[in-house]
Amino acid sequence: MTKEITTITIATRESPLALWQAKFTADLIEKTFPYIKTKLLPMTTRGDQILNVTLDKIGGKGLFLKELEHAMLASQADIAVHSMKDVPAAMPDEFTICSIFTRHDASDAFVSNTYKSIDELPQNAVVGTSSLRRQSQLLSLRPDLQVKALRGNVQTRLKKLDNGEYDAIILATAGLERMKMDDRIASKMYPPNWLPAVGQGAVGVECLSTRTDLIELFSQLNDESTAQCIHAERAMNKELEGSCSSAIGASAIVHGDTIKMQALVAHPDGSKIIRVEDESNDPVLLGKNIAQALFAKGAQEILDLAHD
Repeated sequence: MTKEITTITIATRESPLALWQAKFTADLIEKTFPYIKTKLLPMTTRGDQILNVTLDKIGGKGLFLKELEHAMLASQADIAVHSMKDVPAAMPDEFTICSIFTRHDASDAFVSNTYKSIDELPQNAVVGTSSLRRQSQLLSLRPDLQVKALRGNVQTRLKKLDNGEYDAIILATAGLERMKMDDRIASKMYPPNWLPAVGQGAVGVECLSTRTDLIELFSQLNDESTAQCIHAERAMNKELEGSCSSAIGASAIVHGDTIKMQALVAHPDGSKIIRVEDESNDPVLLGKNIAQALFAKGAQEILDLAHD
């Protein structure tokens, strides 16, 4: 039975935002299950260490998970906590997402010390992001902009903006608000004009597929509406074989008895964006249907660019 669990060790990245997510999870566990204590196992991942090149050049978002997964395989940790946008669509069979918490605002935030929105930026302004999804949408709206690579944790990115390296940067709203940096947000970018990353704004818990005790326990912390939306977005991404070297955006919401989703696949330079929307009461079917609709509109040709 689940009550045999007395301590849960949480593997987490060492960045301030990742630690916030891990502590949030720890508090939720101890509040919901008073008989369970938690401890954190902070770790540095390769994705955190290599900051001078974009993720698609060094192996993708999975680099933020590998060390944490090794800790679970070695029985050093019971679970790992992730931002769901960092979890690859295709996971190894040894692992599963056993819980997804209520989604925060999934939008992107426009951050600038001088300008309030993309429209206000002057010609040839420099905007920081290493996301091809953000880059493509930026250049679709403003082909004149210069997009300059930007990596590191939230604090590092803001410091580079403050040092004058960029006129503006794009960050996830959820990260800024969770770190109590709401005052840095000049404006938010929402669907249908701007789509977030798959899984953005949601925190998930990963464990070994064999840990049925943890899977049973964490099912009690799962937010079903959020989980359905995340499953739909991830099913689409898996069908597209999307990665951080692809410009893919998605936004799913529960609307009554159905899930509605908007999605896009874009050329990195913003010259072509394919958009699709659909709805279903089956999240996985919805994701697959949207992926097939994107393929039917020519998405494969754009996605192939990422693998050239």
